[in-house]
Parts: sequence; structure tokens; C-alpha cells
Amino acid sequence: MIKVLLADDQALVRAGFKALLDAQPDMTVVAEAADGAEAVRLAGKHQPDVVLMDIRMPGTDGLTATRQMPPGPHIIILTTFELDEYVFEALRGGASGFLVKDTEPAELIQAVRVVAAGEALLSPSVTRRLIAEYASRAKEPVAADGLDQLTEREREVLALVGTGMTNDEIAAKLFMSPATAKTHVSRAMMKLHARDRAQLVVIAYESGLVKPGWL
Repeated sequence: MIKVLLADDQALVRAGFKALLDAQPDMTVVAEAADGAEAVRLAGKHQPDVVLMDIRMPGTDGLTATRQMPPGPHIIILTTFELDEYVFEALRGGASGFLVKDTEPAELIQAVRVVAAGEALLSPSVTRRLIAEYASRAKEPVAADGLDQLTEREREVLALVGTGMTNDEIAAKLFMSPATAKTHVSRAMMKLHARDRAQLVVIAYESGLVKPGWL
């Protein structure tokens, strides 16, 4: 059973999500929060697998709450606009992906399952758009902790993950099997202490392994 925590300041929105998720045989909403601070507190108490986090809430917003979350839950950011200015910051802060609020019910349900399984909710097209959108605001590249521990091949794979490539696409480009590509991604994730693929994208971007001109 996938345990979900809902964090949104609008009671009607929470009620709609709760009805949808509780109707699934493999999901249950264990708690609801009206602001970020309450979401962090309830996450510690109920230990959900997934948190649906509204980015804009009064008081403690979703971005701050994402950074303050205890280890364990995977966070899906809910936003009104696909390229919300806070989305990239939320991914940097630990979110596994994001959804626009008017997403289809079936897509929301699938997203919860994907994130609960430990996969990042970032399609290649969304990855490319995010990096392109924020490239102009980039600071000087910073060395990520553990980057020097990667092999040359792992760094190469990490850079391709950062451009939004899937494991199959990486395998084709580097003339290796998809299983080998997946292994390299997993090792990079472990060495860099990345929670999931979304975190690898952020690291690749911020360390300068990915250049906006590649997209």
C-alpha cells in the first residue's frame, strides 16, 4: 500500500485528490496538511511514501517544506504553471518531479506509483525545458561532492542523464546495453548520494557537466 500525504492550502483541492487516491486499491491518504510546516510535521509522524506538495502555500511554502522534509518520502511538486520559477529550486531541494494541477487523474495516479517505486518523475522533454529555462540564471558551476569519485564513463553517463536522455538512449549513444547504462546511472547515484534521477539532473547541471548549448 502506497501511503500518501497531501499538502495544499485549498481544502477542496485536497478533498479531490483524496477521493481519487483513496479509490485506488494500492493507495491510501494518511494525512493532509494546509501549509508546509504542517506537512513536515505530519511526514515525520506518518512516514508517507509520497508527498503531493503544493508549491505556493501561505506561511511555509512548498519549496521550504521540501528542503525540510525528513528522509524517506518522495515528493511530487504541484504547480499551476509547468515552468514555475520555483520548480527547479524544488528539484534541487529534493523533489522527485512535478505535476501541473490540472493534470489528468490517470496521470496523477501513475505519477504516484512511479515516484513511490523510486523513479524520478521527469520526462526528457521536461528536463530539457527546465535546463534551458534556467540556464540564463546559472551561477558559476560548483564541484558536486563525490564527482571526483566517478569513473570517466560514469561522468559521461551522468552528463547524458542531465540532458534528459533515457537509459536506452544513453546505451545507444555509448554503444552499451541498457542494463549497463542503468548500472552506471545507479553507481553515479550512489556515489553522489542522489535520491533519484531528478537529483542527478540537478547535479549534472550545477557542476557544469551539462552545457545549455547541448540541448
